[in-house]
Amino acid sequence: MSTRTVLLATSNPGKLRDFAGAAATLGLGIAIANIPNFSSLPQVIEDGATFEENARKKAESYSLAAPGELVLADDSGLEIDALGGAPGVHSARYAANQPYSAECNTDDEANNARVLREMRGVPEEKRTARFVCVLAAARDGTTLATFRGDVEGIILEAPRGQNGFGYDPLFYFPQIGKTFAELSAEEKANYSHRGAAFRAFLKWCEQSFDNQSSADQSFG
Repeated sequence: MSTRTVLLATSNPGKLRDFAGAAATLGLGIAIANIPNFSSLPQVIEDGATFEENARKKAESYSLAAPGELVLADDSGLEIDALGGAPGVHSARYAANQPYSAECNTDDEANNARVLREMRGVPEEKRTARFVCVLAAARDGTTLATFRGDVEGIILEAPRGQNGFGYDPLFYFPQIGKTFAELSAEEKANYSHRGAAFRAFLKWCEQSFDNQSSADQSFG
């Protein structure tokens, strides 16, 4: 099986590790790599009102830096029911002073600390939450498709685990009795919101490549 490379538009090493782990686990001949010289590209401001808006904006903009290549971008975050869906699209900058600046993220520890403060005293049955990921696949400035993954869990009263990033140490997944920060990248790919969105992307990707191969043969 030949390997096809999909470029991921991210400066977050945790996301790159998650998607690379998902690709390796699924074994469909897809390899994940970062856009060459990504750190030197102008930053796309994530000021959309939804995860999909931000994912599309990033994928379209960054795909212009890799002509002809398939570029994948995601926006993801944590929605906590007791907080009315917060932090939501502001997950990466939740510890910042409001109004939030889309240009300035805050560190994971500070974001987690704010969630714990706001959830203090909330009983377990009301600590429900979900991770959401929306992926956008684009080529030459045009979004070709989007994919969404969700996973339901519970917010703990204290962090657990040394793996993962973001809110992973607080997000307890009852199905396996662990937080996402207690999973390897390969294990996380089987359960996480990114894994779910990425599997949907791979299914679309496989069909698209098959269709392209058929078209190439018909015109060969």
